[in-house]
Amino acid sequence: MSNRTDTSASAADAATSPAGALDAFNEEPAATLRPRLLACLGVGRWADDVLAGRPYAAREAVFEAADRAARHLDDAELASALAGHPRIGERASDPQHHAELSAREQAGVDPADAEVRAALAAGNAAYEERFDRVFLIRAAGRSAHQILAELRRRLDNGDETERAETVDQLREIALLRLEAVL
Repeated sequence: MSNRTDTSASAADAATSPAGALDAFNEEPAATLRPRLLACLGVGRWADDVLAGRPYAAREAVFEAADRAARHLDDAELASALAGHPRIGERASDPQHHAELSAREQAGVDPADAEVRAALAAGNAAYEERFDRVFLIRAAGRSAHQILAELRRRLDNGDETERAETVDQLREIALLRLEAVL
C-alpha cells in the first residue's frame, strides 16, 4: 500500500480538525473567503473586518472579531444584511437568500402546517407594515410556535428597540453560519 493514501488522509484529517480549519481559514485567499463570509452576514465592512484580523491565533479570536464587527450596523448595512434572508416561513426564492442555509435554519417551521403558515404570513405582513423591513430571527433551534411568539412580542417594540433586536439576531445568525466556515 502506498504512503500517498496515508498522506492524503492525514492532510484531510488536518484540514477538518479545529486547528487545521483555523489554518485553512487564515491561509485561504481573501478573494475566495470573502464571499463565504458574506453568506454569513451580507455586510462588506463586516467581512472585511473579519478578514483584516487574520491570521487568528485561535477560533475564539475569529468569533470575537466577528461578534464585535456585527454589533453595530448602519442603515445601509442593515438593509444589505436583511436582503440575504427570506421571510420566516417562506422558502428562499432569491439567489441572495442562501437557500440551503435558510432552509436548514428554518427547519423547525413545517411548511405543511397551514395554520402556522397563515399565522406567519399574517405576522410577517404586520411586522413589515409596522417596521418597513422583513422580520428576522435566528430560527435555528426554535420551533414555529416559539418564532411566532417572538414575532408577536416584537411587534410591540419601539422602533429603536426593534432595530437593535434585528441587528442582534443578524449577529447571532452570522456567528452560527461562521461555524460552518470554520
